[in-house]
Amino acid sequence: MKSSKFLIWLRAARPQTLPAAIVPILVGASLAAHDSLFRWDTTTVALLCALLIQIGTNFANDYYDFIKGSDRPDRIGFERATSAGLVKPKSMLIATYLTMGLAFFAGLYLVWIGGWIILLIGLLSLLFGILYTGGPYPLGYNGLGDLFVFIFFGVIAVMGTYYVNALSWSSLSFWASIPVGALCVNILVVNNLRDVDQDRISGKRTLGVLLGEPALKAEYTLLVIAAYAVPVYLFFNTDFRSLILLPLFLIPLSLILLHTIWKHEDKRVLNKTLERTAGFMILYGLLFSAGILFN
Repeated sequence: MKSSKFLIWLRAARPQTLPAAIVPILVGASLAAHDSLFRWDTTTVALLCALLIQIGTNFANDYYDFIKGSDRPDRIGFERATSAGLVKPKSMLIATYLTMGLAFFAGLYLVWIGGWIILLIGLLSLLFGILYTGGPYPLGYNGLGDLFVFIFFGVIAVMGTYYVNALSWSSLSFWASIPVGALCVNILVVNNLRDVDQDRISGKRTLGVLLGEPALKAEYTLLVIAAYAVPVYLFFNTDFRSLILLPLFLIPLSLILLHTIWKHEDKRVLNKTLERTAGFMILYGLLFSAGILFN
């Protein structure tokens, strides 16, 4: 029974989405190490906070999607613990605030190191993690989810990680955040592409509902292109040498993903595509970080 409950909560945490928390920290810390400013303590705490915020956001989504009636019986995505009756709504809400609370208290160490700007970033990250599906104007229900993910899991996460290592801002960390944010958003794009029919019925106005499936497919494609364009830009416009181009070895894998995105006929295959998109992000993050570190 204990093992079963553990597995229920593990699935509710949605481990397939955790690359969105891990890769930004990896890239930001790699850039700090490249500049000889890396700190184990702040990087470790930043990773812990990022994971807790991601999991807390997933718990919040599980709860609020159930409350708002978005998790319909005809859902083809991954099982949601609350709508499946595996976890009581109150328990999921408590888990949401408990996880976010742990992230806040762990983040106080980063505030002590980095000052008020880190406190502001942390509070906004926690707040918008809840407001993604909760509150009077949930971002994910009004076409703003993609922008939220790009800003908080891309730009802020990478630049913030660099800052708590170096205690200074870096324009390079901004450029490095663009492919990270783009690939984070693509995880959401696959999710929205898979669920567009159910979202339309339930009144959840994602970009797929507002603009149509071709727009989501084009978005996925453009974000992949952006992820490859940044290393090329850095190669030609900074002191980084050819190793910064390591992510380009993943082009064949991205073409496979793009083929599925554009040509799939059964939305169920997108569950696997979502996992592969997250896996692609991990591989990209490792190669991009290696290219930064060894330059």
